[in-house]
Amino acid sequence: MPSFLVSTLYKKSKKIKKNNSSKLRKNPQKKAVCLRVLTISPKKPNSANRRITKAIITHTKTKFTAKIPGESHHLQQHSTILVRGSRVRDLVGVNYSAIRGKFDLFGVSLRKNSRSRYGTKKTK
Repeated sequence: MPSFLVSTLYKKSKKIKKNNSSKLRKNPQKKAVCLRVLTISPKKPNSANRRITKAIITHTKTKFTAKIPGESHHLQQHSTILVRGSRVRDLVGVNYSAIRGKFDLFGVSLRKNSRSRYGTKKTK
């Protein structure tokens, strides 16, 4: 067998990288509806009650869990949120985050620092 045929037969195949926010289907954000709003505790070195929501994307009907950032919220069942992909390290299985200041998830009031992340306008 010629040597150029042998080298093409045994080429290493490229590894396919799995996208962690695959339920967004290559979109930066998606609109979703809350099914349940609850709190869970994080992994071992940390301790707190993190607010999460079990939600369903309106267009594709796929279910997932998303973290609600910030201090307080008024979300409940059937609330509409905007979701982006962001892995939360200390919460197992939470790969999405809700965006504050859009739809039913209002911005954090009286926020001074990192306002764009929490959907707060500048106060005068």
